[in-house]
Amino acid sequence: MSSVHLLFVSFLLIGMNSHAGVRLPNLFGDHMVLQAGKEVPVWGWGTPREEVTVSFAGHSVMVEVDAKGEWSTKLPAIKKSFDGRELMVSSKSGRRTLQDVLVGEVWVCGGQSNMEWTLRSTRDADLEMLSVNHPEIRFIRLPKVARFEPQDNFPVESPTKPEGNWRLCVPEQAENCTAVGYYFARRLRRVLDSPVGLIDISWGGTMAQHWATKETLRPIPAMKPYFDKFETARNDWVSGGREEGAKKRYAADLKNWEKVRAEAEAKGEREPRRPNSKAYENPDDKGQPGGMMNGMTIPISRAAVRGVLFYQGENNSFTVGWKPYSRTCPAVISDWRKVFGQPDLPFGIIQIAGWSNRRSMTYDMNHHASIVREIQFLTWKRTKNTGLVATYDTNTSGGIHPQRKLPVGERSARWALAEVYGMQGYGKRPIEWRGPVYESMEVKDGKVAVRFEKDTARGLLLDQDVEVGFYLAGKDREFHHARARVDKGAYSVIVWSDDVAEPVAVRYGWSNLPAGGLMNARELPAYPFRTDDWPMTPHQSTGSYDVNAPDSLSE
Repeated sequence: MSSVHLLFVSFLLIGMNSHAGVRLPNLFGDHMVLQAGKEVPVWGWGTPREEVTVSFAGHSVMVEVDAKGEWSTKLPAIKKSFDGRELMVSSKSGRRTLQDVLVGEVWVCGGQSNMEWTLRSTRDADLEMLSVNHPEIRFIRLPKVARFEPQDNFPVESPTKPEGNWRLCVPEQAENCTAVGYYFARRLRRVLDSPVGLIDISWGGTMAQHWATKETLRPIPAMKPYFDKFETARNDWVSGGREEGAKKRYAADLKNWEKVRAEAEAKGEREPRRPNSKAYENPDDKGQPGGMMNGMTIPISRAAVRGVLFYQGENNSFTVGWKPYSRTCPAVISDWRKVFGQPDLPFGIIQIAGWSNRRSMTYDMNHHASIVREIQFLTWKRTKNTGLVATYDTNTSGGIHPQRKLPVGERSARWALAEVYGMQGYGKRPIEWRGPVYESMEVKDGKVAVRFEKDTARGLLLDQDVEVGFYLAGKDREFHHARARVDKGAYSVIVWSDDVAEPVAVRYGWSNLPAGGLMNARELPAYPFRTDDWPMTPHQSTGSYDVNAPDSLSE
């Protein structure tokens, strides 16, 4: 279906059960959650110069539709409420009434497949789906839309589709909820005693550059190949007759394939691959620099929200995908803050887990995934109002999708409750949300004392006294597996290796598939770290990553 047809369908659906004179974007629907404690923007379309009235919870505001047929207003800040109330939008030519609208905490869940991963697909889904009964936790999963130009709405096929409509976290509806978001919301619901709304705009296989603006991406040197590839495909699409030309090419290629397949079958040879219809689709509607920003982020960016959870990076860990990441990772944060109009929008970065297998020391020490984790760590440390959630310990196999999403959601909630909501834990103590953070190192008598930030390393320990995950290198820069023990009371770990007489560098959790049990008393895992800044040349890649290079990390 073309973008024009999809837009028509979306307008048709938002006008259902009402006159065409007043319309709301598809983000507004029955069972939605509005952000508490903030002015709530409400916007839409109508007949030019007509007056629109928005009423909710005893408040009414009026606004005139402008000459373009657009209107926008704000409801005053409203306290949280579990009462499902009506939100009414009316004008002389029509009326729209939303049912069962709550007021609570609204969070955006973005990223790729590990955020998209549904509750029904988690390790404990067989039990959780029996007990999930939180009608005050609602979620809306947006359809996957990529566009060349910014969109003011997203399409919805029907009111019963799982995508594009608000759903309740109850057994018959919760299966499609983002699992990380669900466990995050469940904890917030309990601690804050508030409804929670999740706006899920995740899309598996996306890269960071899909979620930033073209204007930000264009000056980044490492983005040039991605722009060139997309623009070549787009020019070919246009010069080839767009949709009509694509249909003809597909029909011709399909006919030729059928002929070649028959010949191969007659000769007993392997038949050729059938033409993929997706290869003939409009490039404007596919992954591209800024595509998901235009198609999914911008349509919801006028809403009042509390913060963002973003779980992405895996697809920047393949081949040369790491090259623009030092710029595109922080760009996602700055661009989202810009389009949401919130310069300090809380942004929770979920660090990627691991996958595949460990092949060799050289392979592990130079893997793309470790580069991505380091960039995520540095982005966190250099960007205000952000958090970083480690996940590498959730891997139970070599899969890229760890099925244990509960720890990820819970750790994300710890960050939000401590830093965004400013809450204290039981006994009026600070809520601990960070694992041990590397601070400094000192070499003495052939061993290295690795010290951690004091407020992250309370009760520093090695889980079950297992020493795995530590690596040591001398001046030759050759790493070896190392031994380690906790220096009790010193917030440090002593690291050594019989193979390295004069150590100069330590790494921990530095692998495609990290292993390691270093944690604090709250059993929060230490963030992977390295004490060196040596350039790394990833497997299946070209060029080297240098953290000290001018383009390694944007300010």
